[in-house]
Amino acid sequence: MIGQIETYDPDRQSGVIKSEDTLYTFDLDAWVADVPPDEGDDVNFDAEGSIAGNIDLVGAYLEPPKAVKYKYLATALALFLGFAGAHRFYLGFYALAVFQLTLTVILYVTGLPGFAMLWPFVEFILLAGGHINKDAKGRPLK
Repeated sequence: MIGQIETYDPDRQSGVIKSEDTLYTFDLDAWVADVPPDEGDDVNFDAEGSIAGNIDLVGAYLEPPKAVKYKYLATALALFLGFAGAHRFYLGFYALAVFQLTLTVILYVTGLPGFAMLWPFVEFILLAGGHINKDAKGRPLK
């Protein structure tokens, strides 16, 4: 059967799969895929009463992620607008970008603008060297 993981609790290692209007419970022991289950995953499973067994991800999720963001654009943003966290906004790390922008404002107000440029410069080097090579969704950079 085909269904979707409705809930999953990693502490209890159990969850619920919904197929059409029926709910099936499962334990992690019945999970066959290499990656752990996540809410919203489409799965293929065998139903035994109200218990799901032999659970595997639907094949579409096994494709490698495709790159959508450009490494060179992120590198240029880090070099020229890194103090504002522009490269982190571009890559989808919004909380980190807001923190970086806040830290920059605090450092400028306290009279330490040189320290505000240190973090983005280090990230510029990491981007240029290929050590930061994925966006927030785990997709590789072009």
